[in-house]
Amino acid sequence: MEEVKVLCPATVANMVCGFDILGFAIHEPADTIYLKRSDKKGITIRHIDNYKLPVIPSQNVAGVALLELMEEIDPSIGFEMVIDKKIMPGSGLGSSAASAAGAVVAANHLLGNMFSREDLVKFAMAGEKLACGVKHADNISPAIFGGITLIRSIFPLDIVELPGPELFVIVIHPQIELRTSDARQILRKEVLLKDAIRQWGNIGGLIMGLMKHDHALIGRSLEDVIIEPMRSILIPRYDELKRLCLEAGALGGGIAGSGPSVFMFAKEKETASKVKEVMQKIYEPLGIDFNIYCTTINYEGVRVV
Repeated sequence: MEEVKVLCPATVANMVCGFDILGFAIHEPADTIYLKRSDKKGITIRHIDNYKLPVIPSQNVAGVALLELMEEIDPSIGFEMVIDKKIMPGSGLGSSAASAAGAVVAANHLLGNMFSREDLVKFAMAGEKLACGVKHADNISPAIFGGITLIRSIFPLDIVELPGPELFVIVIHPQIELRTSDARQILRKEVLLKDAIRQWGNIGGLIMGLMKHDHALIGRSLEDVIIEPMRSILIPRYDELKRLCLEAGALGGGIAGSGPSVFMFAKEKETASKVKEVMQKIYEPLGIDFNIYCTTINYEGVRVV
């Protein structure tokens, strides 16, 4: 095969209490990448979206990830890549991860699937380092594996796929940009032991809730006492939004990645619709453009179409 098209899903990192270690993929929004082999050495990149992202491979997250893969086999091979982004950069929905993951999955498909999914995550993490200065995998991993993933360790890389019940995911994305690198700067460098203990309990409870399909346990474990208090000040009317979504029946939720997007889980479609209405009513008077996605967890990840 000389050409391939892949759909690259948005992802939600942290999953409230699991900073840098938990994440899940969703069906909407999603980017599209077209990749084909080229007789010309190196990578050429073209964007057909309106985000004016770099097209020099060493400055583009998809290009950097693909360069990592090429270095492993043969730096002299060539690819032509066309990217159509629907996941806005700086949205908190894994925009850079979608590009990086999509590029390496597409290349691996063209090369006869010679690399494992763990290998692809390692290559794609180079794109995350370019985007925010840190080789984190909480967006990359679910983008490639699909579903919900736990990053038990980065060095060495140890990814655990987590089961979970069918959940509706409601995401509101205010059209303001929060750079991940900037959102990291406001975080505390030290954490009180009592806060760490509470956070560990929530992470354990959330994982067990997912494994047991225990919606009540999932809901009461979706609490973040370390990161959310710092980052929530960057998101308009965050506290009110979260409170009213919970009153509308949401299981729980929080900031998607570094924000400004906010996600909520719901058990039933009817509840998801009510949560969506709450989000709309809160943000419509603010004069801030926003998108709302009412979707589900994507258990497939980057998909060849």
